[in-house]
Amino acid sequence: MKQYQLLLMIMVMVSMPAHSRDTIRVVGSSTVYPFATVVAENFGRQDNGFKTPIIESTGSGGGLKLFCTGKGPSTPDVTNASRRIKEREVALCAKNGINEIIEHKIGFDGIVIANAKNGPTFELSRKDLYMALAAKVPCGIQDGVTCDNEAKTWKDVNSSLPDIRIEVYGPPPTSGTRDAFAELGLGGGCKMIPWVKKFKKKDKSAWKQLCYTVREDGAYIETGENDNLIIQKLVNNPNAVGVFGFSFLDQNTDSVKGSTVDGIVPTFESIASGDYKVSRSLFFYVKKAHIGSIPGIEEYMAEFMNDNAIGDEGYLLDKGLIPLPQDARLKYQSDSKNLVNLQY
Repeated sequence: MKQYQLLLMIMVMVSMPAHSRDTIRVVGSSTVYPFATVVAENFGRQDNGFKTPIIESTGSGGGLKLFCTGKGPSTPDVTNASRRIKEREVALCAKNGINEIIEHKIGFDGIVIANAKNGPTFELSRKDLYMALAAKVPCGIQDGVTCDNEAKTWKDVNSSLPDIRIEVYGPPPTSGTRDAFAELGLGGGCKMIPWVKKFKKKDKSAWKQLCYTVREDGAYIETGENDNLIIQKLVNNPNAVGVFGFSFLDQNTDSVKGSTVDGIVPTFESIASGDYKVSRSLFFYVKKAHIGSIPGIEEYMAEFMNDNAIGDEGYLLDKGLIPLPQDARLKYQSDSKNLVNLQY
C-alpha cells in the first residue's frame, strides 16, 4: 500500500507544471541593456507578485545564440537586439524547436563616433570611416583594385582631418552595434565610391566582404560589450575615438562629444528625423513557449511596450531612446498584446 501511495505521489509530481525558475531571464544587446534594466527595475517595484527580471549584456549576436539554443528554464526567455533578428538565426531557433517568437520594436538609436571633450574635433563622412577602418580599400588609379588598409593617421584618410593616429575603441563582432556600424558606417561610405557601388550589383557577397570587414591591425580595438568601458578609455586617451550607441553619449555629455557624420550632429532630433544616417532600430524578442511557464513574461512585455515607457513622453526617453512614430508603435503594441508570431 505504501509503495502504491509513493508511486501515485511521484506520478502527480511529474504531471504538475512546476516552475523550475520564477524570475524572467533576459540576455542580449549592450545598447538595449540600459533601457531593459530600467524597465525591469520599474516592473520589480510594482505590487504584482513578480520578481525583478535578470538582465545580462551579452551582445545582440551572443544573446540570439543563447536564445535559440532551445526551450526550457535553462535557456533565456527574452533577448534584446540592436538590429533585427537575421534569417539564419530564425532558422537556428526553428532547428532547436523554437517556432514561435514575438518581435518587439521599441525605438531607434544612433551609432556615434565620439571622443573626449578635451580632444580634437572630428568632422567625418561615412567615406572617411570606411577608408579609415575597412580591412581593404581601393588603391591606385584603376577601378577594381584594392589593397590592405595602411592608413596610419586620420590625415592619411582625408587631408582635412587631424594628423593623429587612427585609434578606435569599439564593440566585438557579437555586438549589434558592430554589425550596424559596419553596415551603416563603413557600408554607407563604400557606396560613396562609384566603382565600388556598381560592384555591389555584380557580386553582393564579395561587396559585403569588401565593405563590411573591419581591419584587424590595431587601428580598431575591440573593447567588449561594455560601452561604459569605452567611455572610460576615451577620457584617458583624448586622441582616440569610440563607437557606441547615442544613449551612452546622451548620458555622458560631461566627458565625451559626438563627431559630425556627413555634416550632421548626432542628436535626438537628427536621429528621429532620419537626417543622421548612422542609426538603427532596437528590438527585443520573446520565446512564446515560455509564456505561462515562467511567471510574469506577459506583464513584463506590457510594461516595456507601454506608452509610459516607449511613448513620446515615456520614461525611457530620459535614457536616450528615440521613440517610434505612433503608427509603428501601435502596431508593435498590438502584436505584443495579441502574442503575434514573428513574420520574416
